[in-house]
Amino acid sequence: MEALYNALSFFQTGGMFMYPIALILAIGVAIIVERYAYLTVVGINNRRIWKRILPLVQDGKYEVAGELVGQSNAAMSKILGYGLQRAGAGGNGEDVQLAMEEGVLEFIPRLEKRTHYLATFANIATLLGLLGTIMGLIEAFSAVAGAGPAEKANLLSASISVAMNTTAFGLMVAIPLLLAHAFMQTKTSRVVDSLEMATVKLANLMSFDPKSVRGLT
Repeated sequence: MEALYNALSFFQTGGMFMYPIALILAIGVAIIVERYAYLTVVGINNRRIWKRILPLVQDGKYEVAGELVGQSNAAMSKILGYGLQRAGAGGNGEDVQLAMEEGVLEFIPRLEKRTHYLATFANIATLLGLLGTIMGLIEAFSAVAGAGPAEKANLLSASISVAMNTTAFGLMVAIPLLLAHAFMQTKTSRVVDSLEMATVKLANLMSFDPKSVRGLT
């Protein structure tokens, strides 16, 4: 309870700029949770569909592979479906890979969606903290202007301590948001790399037997 009381006291004495920083923290946490869940689900679905598609392509069962990707909404399914369609239209291995690379480029914005806001919010939280401190210092010096010489030092030190709470809170919000931003970028890169790996591998497999996939829809 004491820790909670200290946290509330720290927040209340920080001034009005503590509230927008707290709002940024709430939005940032919501983005982190949503992006982490989304990227995790995408990664799991992609691995699952790839494990099912790869043996079919290796065995030359392109029609079955085409039906399977058509029944799934996973990003990997859509991208591999582009490749199978291009191969069915008579495209060579390079055409198939280009078709799937276009699909990867189509899905990258969905994977990176809202992640860049985390870095932006981190910068805003830091700046709001500094602004709150500056405003607090202005108020502090204005308050002690009419005080007696004996009271000025005590009033000024207390006011500065309160004003610094805003900067401290801004940094406490900004640092985790920056770390989360770096983590989400790494997680997104892994998903993109897995998609690119799949496109190259599928194109190489299909390039050995392009005739067997012609007529595939």
